Amino acid sequence: MKTSHKLITICTVALLTGSSCKKDFLDLAPISQQNSNNFYRTGEDMKNALSSVYSALQYGGMYYSSMHIIGDLRSDNTEITDPAAGADMQAVDMFTNNAVTSISSTTWNGHYQGIQSANIVINKIDAVNMDATLKVRYKAEARFLRALMYFNLVRIFGDVPLVTDIINNPQEGYKYGRETTAKVYEQIIADLKDAEQNLPFEYASADIGRATKGAAMSLLGKVYLTQQNWALAAQKLKEVIDAAAQTKYQLVTSYANIFGAANENNRESIFEVQFRKGATGEGSPFTNQFAPIGSGTAVVSVGNPLGQNIPTANMSNAYELGDLRKAASMRNSYVLNGNTVNHNYIIKYAGVPAAYLDSDNNWIVLRYADVLLMYAEALNEQGYVADGPAFTYLNQVRTRAGLASKTSSNANAALQVADQAAFRLAVEQERRVELAFEGHRWFDLVRTNRALAVLGTSGMQAHHVLFPIPQSQIDINPALIKQNSGY
Repeated sequence: MKTSHKLITICTVALLTGSSCKKDFLDLAPISQQNSNNFYRTGEDMKNALSSVYSALQYGGMYYSSMHIIGDLRSDNTEITDPAAGADMQAVDMFTNNAVTSISSTTWNGHYQGIQSANIVINKIDAVNMDATLKVRYKAEARFLRALMYFNLVRIFGDVPLVTDIINNPQEGYKYGRETTAKVYEQIIADLKDAEQNLPFEYASADIGRATKGAAMSLLGKVYLTQQNWALAAQKLKEVIDAAAQTKYQLVTSYANIFGAANENNRESIFEVQFRKGATGEGSPFTNQFAPIGSGTAVVSVGNPLGQNIPTANMSNAYELGDLRKAASMRNSYVLNGNTVNHNYIIKYAGVPAAYLDSDNNWIVLRYADVLLMYAEALNEQGYVADGPAFTYLNQVRTRAGLASKTSSNANAALQVADQAAFRLAVEQERRVELAFEGHRWFDLVRTNRALAVLGTSGMQAHHVLFPIPQSQIDINPALIKQNSGY
């Protein structure tokens, strides 16, 4: 999905990404802008421009690396067990990252580059003479993607610059300071409402993987849940569930059949980042990234094992006895040269790469089990009901995992959920094992105000709920960009 469009816009995001352009950029800007304006003339031009927005999801600052580093490594799910895996990632793991640690700048840059690409589609497509139905759909897809990127940014950094126009040169970027999270969420919600209204539930096979109405509805439900707007979250998530006839969403019978290249874009998947191996620059790195250092070819047969996302002992012990999800998610050992090596590792993204860091595995951003558990949470937050509907949706997920249902007055204490507080912990536990290694755990703990209670003994302090603003952004625009407290 990568196109030459990225070359056209690379300098236009220099300010917000902290990247630099040649000093003669200002002299060339009118020519570059003219070329940009001339580029977007046909429906095919806009299709290529939209492809570059999807392509941005593959950036290192998004789902290629950053989102699992933040979503899992920052949490109690995974850890760095070998310093050779990377000092900056180890800093995220140990809560010692600061404003110059690469994770902040890489994440910031990747997302704002993607937002710039989305803004180009959104702001230019109305003037293009093309099929009217496609025009509406392409714009809605771009708005969904922009909402997803801003949702990531606001959860990671808090207040962030809100850019909805095209930045044509670095000087224009100086007017953008950090906008309040409330204003950013207003834009996210507006984008998702538009996407919900104008996207289809399904696509023909050639377009599978694009954002859908169900994806917009599901993400909007998650946004409301993050804002603790329980009523709107429950309403929107129930709409997703009730739209099953249109969305075709359902729990895949076998948990193991959710993952792997052969199972991509299945009926449980709501939105996933598309990767494709084959030396095209579209491959995913997860098979190599998640294999233990020193495992040779025992875990991944092509390329080096990088040890960047190793399940903790705490994570391994979080699975109940008989939980079918554990064997489909991780292993506790591997055999190398005839010897058993005790070492945890993730297998959700197992496969045979075409080359180093070049696998077929997609990254699932939203799936139906996530929706069911979010709905159960939203119902409980509106009021605990013993063995009420919230239990029904929680237990749907448990049943698929081969586990007994939890009830309000179960004789087995481990299965008893007697009040609202207990149900909160039950959902937290279920989300942890159901969505393990899919980049949700850190955001769940922060969203529920549980991060410090769970991770305080791991070095976390209160200010760590937000990541530091990249120092490069403060240096570029110190009048408007200030650092998060504590850094």
